[in-house]
Amino acid sequence: MNKPLYNFFTNDHRRIESLFEKAVENPNDVQTDLYHQFRTGLLKHIKMEEKVLFPAAQKANDDVPLSLQAKLRLDHGALTALMVVPPTPDVIKVIRYVMEKHDILEEEEGGMYDVCEKLTESETQNLLEQLENTTEVPVHPHNKADYALKAAKNALDRAGYNFDEIAK
Repeated sequence: MNKPLYNFFTNDHRRIESLFEKAVENPNDVQTDLYHQFRTGLLKHIKMEEKVLFPAAQKANDDVPLSLQAKLRLDHGALTALMVVPPTPDVIKVIRYVMEKHDILEEEEGGMYDVCEKLTESETQNLLEQLENTTEVPVHPHNKADYALKAAKNALDRAGYNFDEIAK
C-alpha cells in the first residue's frame, strides 16, 4: 500500500533522530547549533501531528478521538517540556528513551500513522500540502531554573515515564 503520510512522518523521525544523535554525540559537550535544529525540528513535528494529522483523522473518525491520541498527546507534552531545559546528560538519556517508545506507537504496523493514513486517504494531498507549509515553533533559550526541570518531570510522570528511573 502506498503510504505517503506514513513515509512523510517516519522520514521526519529519522531526520530528527539524526540531528539529535549528532548534537549529543558527546553528552558532556552538546553541539548547540545542531541541538537547536533538533529542538525546532521536534517541536515542528509535534505541531504537524497535533494541528494537522490528528485533527484530520479525528474528523474522519466521526469526530471521535483515536485510541492512541491521548497517550501520544501526553508524550508530546513531555517532550516539549524537555525542550525547555538544558540538554544535560540525564535529560539527553530521557529524551532518547521517550522518543524511542513514542515512535514505536506511531510507526508500528497498525499504529497511529497507519490508522491516520487509512482514515484520511481521501485528503492525503491536501494534508501533505498543509504539512509542508507548517511553520517552525519559536524557541526561547533554555530555562536553567529548578522549576523548569520539575515541570518537565511532572509532564513525564503524566505520560507514564519516570525521569529519575530512566536517567539511572
